[in-house]
Amino acid sequence: MIVLSVGMPRAGSGWHYNLIHDLMQTTGCADANEIRRKYHLQKILTEVNCNIGVLSVRRLAGVTAPALLGNTFVIKAHAGPTSASRLLSALGLLRITYIYRDPRDAMLSAFEYGRRALVKGRPNAFSRLTDFDVSLAFIADYVRIWEKWMREKNVLAARYEDLLTNYDAESARLVDYLRLNGSRPKVREVIEQYRPEKAESHQGTHFFKGKIGRFRDSYSAEQQKVLSNRFGTALAKMGYEI
Repeated sequence: MIVLSVGMPRAGSGWHYNLIHDLMQTTGCADANEIRRKYHLQKILTEVNCNIGVLSVRRLAGVTAPALLGNTFVIKAHAGPTSASRLLSALGLLRITYIYRDPRDAMLSAFEYGRRALVKGRPNAFSRLTDFDVSLAFIADYVRIWEKWMREKNVLAARYEDLLTNYDAESARLVDYLRLNGSRPKVREVIEQYRPEKAESHQGTHFFKGKIGRFRDSYSAEQQKVLSNRFGTALAKMGYEI
């Protein structure tokens, strides 16, 4: 079986993935990086957090092969659902979690992360976000992806803000969804290791500020109005104040 940890960029998706990965490791399942190496999936899964990219038939077929051979492992994605992911989910070969965040904060975080990388001389995927309008177009794509995941069946959806402020309840929900025994010492140990105040020290979680509502101090009133007009319906459905 494959556990697919999907997330909106800059929405704690690295944190969520690593928490899920280490929780599943308590069952003795395979390490995703070892699966990547052993089955020659370097062109399908990225080196950092084993991101599969688009959930295409070809890519999912590549990771399904080791799953059919009896391996259980965790991979990551930011992409939307596809007919292939729905089929594997229906067959019980794919268990999916999805985490999202107030897109206004995610947009700001992505822009700042890209700027910091440029300053360090190591551009990343977010470094192309040069201004407000480019960043807006970028996050709009992921709001559309959020809408698609919300229509999917058998997907555990979580908000970054809830994981940050109500970690015990959210981690318990995750443990139940993964069908783990939350009272096992190894499971409790992982849960403790990934508490918000400790998560920043874990490699691959991509934590930096992680604050809620920072966009209100960083974007002008006019920019905030643009965001409200653009995402108002989605923000209301997500449960965020407009």
